[in-house]
Amino acid sequence: MDAAEVRSVPALELGRYLGLWYELGRLPLRFEDDGARDVTAEYSLNDDGTVRVDNRCLDEDGEHTQALGSATPDEEHPGRLRVTFLPEALRWIPFTSADYWVLRIDDAYEHALVGTPDRKHLWLLARQARISDAVEQQFLQTAREQGFDLEPWIRPEQSGQKVQV
Repeated sequence: MDAAEVRSVPALELGRYLGLWYELGRLPLRFEDDGARDVTAEYSLNDDGTVRVDNRCLDEDGEHTQALGSATPDEEHPGRLRVTFLPEALRWIPFTSADYWVLRIDDAYEHALVGTPDRKHLWLLARQARISDAVEQQFLQTAREQGFDLEPWIRPEQSGQKVQV
């Protein structure tokens, strides 16, 4: 496989992707503490066809944190979305959304690998707070094949609880 190109899945059933996901691993993010725990992402459909993104976690100090955003599906590439976390009144500003590509998803929509084409961001998501080592390694192998550096990989603690804000 050519590691020079990051590839999204060719098809994504958005309706099946919606719902609650637990973050089981990620590359470091400037907007999320390395020690954040109980990290979840919940996706729901807005009336206008965009996706409401509700990210929650407990930060390193144990404080409840929430980031609300909006994702717009790419009509030409079903496995790709553009996400923004700007306040709603500012979301019209061009070039303020980021790539959110589903790189791998299993047939049951229980596990997903999501990343960015510049390889700076990567998440392993699952419907359950824990998955088998074998499944994790299969998904991380996809990331390696697409050229992601997993040396700084972070595995947040997961209690299986959704943070209440």
